[in-house]
Amino acid sequence: MRALVWVLRGFVFFGLFAFALNNQQTVVVHWFFGIDWSASLVVVVLIAFAVGTALGVLAMLPAWWRLRRRLPAVAAPPAPSSPRAAPAGPVPSGFDAPPPRELL
Repeated sequence: MRALVWVLRGFVFFGLFAFALNNQQTVVVHWFFGIDWSASLVVVVLIAFAVGTALGVLAMLPAWWRLRRRLPAVAAPPAPSSPRAAPAGPVPSGFDAPPPRELL
């Protein structure tokens, strides 16, 4: 499964890399009051994406803060004072520990 994820990441990376190589033309961005700015098309698209992402995060901050204030803090479970005894008999697999998490 991890190999498939890395293959997909590679396709996305090389697709974006090919996009950047194919769009190196200089474009002019016309601002207000007659201000012009010339840059590569890839740079303009990247800056537009970054500004849009930042504005989206800033727009969501008040809702995240409100939600965080409403939810109680999750405390860690208390540590056991004595070691647990081994269970009598076989334990069915999957019930003795949480499933492993694969980091992507």
